[in-house]
Amino acid sequence: MNKDQTAGRIKEVKGTVKKVAGRITGDKTLENKGKVQNALGEAQSAFGDAKADLSKALNK
Repeated sequence: MNKDQTAGRIKEVKGTVKKVAGRITGDKTLENKGKVQNALGEAQSAFGDAKADLSKALNK
């Protein structure tokens, strides 16, 4: 795993935790921040995945 994949997965988890905490407490702001952080983490993970795939393809 490269650093983008790792950092993205961590952001996804943090975002999910915030989203769920916001739902439980009824805090819409926290829930929305969690959704945004989760989406950013997914995007960074996807970028890292693409980078790893490209690296594998070039090294063949």
